[in-house]
Amino acid sequence: MNDLRRDASADWLIKVPQITLAFWVVKILCTTVGETAADYLTIDAGLGHGLTRTLMGTLLAAALIAQLRTYRYTPWIYWLTVVLVSIVGTQITDLLTDGLGVPLTISTPIFAVVLALIFAAWWHVERTLSIHDIKTPRRELFYWAAILCTFAMGTAAGDLATEALHLGFARGAAAFGTLIALTWLAWRLGGNAVLTFWIAYILTRPFGAALGDLLTQAKAAGGLGMGALWTSTLFLTVIVLLVGIEQYGAGDRRITRLMN
Repeated sequence: MNDLRRDASADWLIKVPQITLAFWVVKILCTTVGETAADYLTIDAGLGHGLTRTLMGTLLAAALIAQLRTYRYTPWIYWLTVVLVSIVGTQITDLLTDGLGVPLTISTPIFAVVLALIFAAWWHVERTLSIHDIKTPRRELFYWAAILCTFAMGTAAGDLATEALHLGFARGAAAFGTLIALTWLAWRLGGNAVLTFWIAYILTRPFGAALGDLLTQAKAAGGLGMGALWTSTLFLTVIVLLVGIEQYGAGDRRITRLMN
């Protein structure tokens, strides 16, 4: 029984997933869904900006509470929270850009400064930015604050590159994809694991935003014309399948540990 208590205590410390290829695939899918789902709910479904923000903000608050109350990494809760953070992060940027008229050339560096301040406070208090050290509620709050800011900043940076700087959706996705590949190469060559992780994490958001626009926007606007509904449905289906497999595997591992 003492062994079981120690195992349960150890499991409680694991609140985030392992960084594998599947992690990055689901992360990119979530970032794209954040872009496409926000557009679908606001425009295609006719909810409008205000109602969509209220609805998604409420769902995010509920998901975050569930995530913070778990004792160990629970795949479906964690990734549901990431999807909702992605949608809300997109809406924050849209509020500044479309609602308040803040240029992307201003909102992007503002988000970068806010993110830097979050990291600075996190480091000052905890002396680590590693996601492998998310072992306390305070560190987890820093973690989710940083993630929300990366999604908002990534949305602004993606729109800045594809629209304001006229790269277009395909070239924008290719540019950010190349930066992600270079970050991975830097890590493989011995770069700092924590630094390269956060750089890659930040870059996946504008990559996902550009990819989402490429898939959903009309062909006349430089997209492939799939539409926000079909793109969101397709990507959400893949996310559910991958997370479902991970959730099933996590349940099997816990049963095995208890039996042993």
